[in-house]
Amino acid sequence: MSRVESIDVPTRSLPAHTVSGADVGQEVPGEPLAARLAGRAWELLAGTRYTGYLLVAPTVLFLAVWFVWPVLTMVHLSLTAHVVEGVTVEGFTLENYVRLYASDLYFRILMRTIRIALMTSLFAAVFAYPLAIAIARGGPSLARLVTITILAPLLVNVVVRSYGWQAILNKTGALAWLLKLVGVSNPPVLLYTEWAVLIACVHVYLPFMVMPIAGAIGRIDRSVEEAARVAGATRLAVLTRVILPLSLPGLAVGVSLVFSLSAAAYVTPQILGGNFSPLLGTLIEQQILTLNDWPFGAAISTLLIAMVLASNLIFLKLVSRRFARWTAGAR
Repeated sequence: MSRVESIDVPTRSLPAHTVSGADVGQEVPGEPLAARLAGRAWELLAGTRYTGYLLVAPTVLFLAVWFVWPVLTMVHLSLTAHVVEGVTVEGFTLENYVRLYASDLYFRILMRTIRIALMTSLFAAVFAYPLAIAIARGGPSLARLVTITILAPLLVNVVVRSYGWQAILNKTGALAWLLKLVGVSNPPVLLYTEWAVLIACVHVYLPFMVMPIAGAIGRIDRSVEEAARVAGATRLAVLTRVILPLSLPGLAVGVSLVFSLSAAAYVTPQILGGNFSPLLGTLIEQQILTLNDWPFGAAISTLLIAMVLASNLIFLKLVSRRFARWTAGAR
């Protein structure tokens, strides 16, 4: 009998990863059709030069429908219609803008709006730097306390805050009582004045100035400040020659936000300024809702948007030039 010898056949072990049905184009049981289509569409689009455009397309579409189109409609209305004796007259015209600059009342309201917006930005920047330094350079407990104190008013409705300031600034309010307590027999009346609007605007929009500046100061390397102190600079010199120049980007963002918000404010000026110190927001409301003069209200709105955009662009350009000059001098 012949002996059959056993032959060892070499075998290869299978890899840990086995090919699934999805890898060969087969459907995975239980996978929704929408998920499969979305995954395949993303595989086709990922890595192409149009991927970035596709990612921002929903946001651009949303802004185009809900922001750009209404603004263009408003501009078109301000240029193609005007009201004569209560009747709307169609046709291209610049009468709405001429009327805005020709009337002394409207021009004074425009100048008041610009003045209050600039003063709000200035005072907010002055008050914001100590608070921002406390947030960026203080201990964790101090930073949390200051941050909560700054952001807590944002949790309260702006109407409630404005009426709170009304209670403080009237003749029998807390401010008048405090001034009488320190010996001022006839305290000044601040309610329904520009000062009341200014004080409330600074309080309302101060967080929008503090947080960008605090973020900019937090990004400054502390070794730069320590080097200045070692070189003999005082704390004031470090603030003016190191911290302030390097925090200009944060200041630019804060000023842009505060100026835009205060120039377009309506609730606070209406409650605290009333008809004695109206701003452009109050004037727009009166023209559209009270007088039903939509073309003139659209012209004022267009002017307000153009003024805010132009002011922000000019300020950002000046700040960028100054920042580039200071950083070039530092190098």
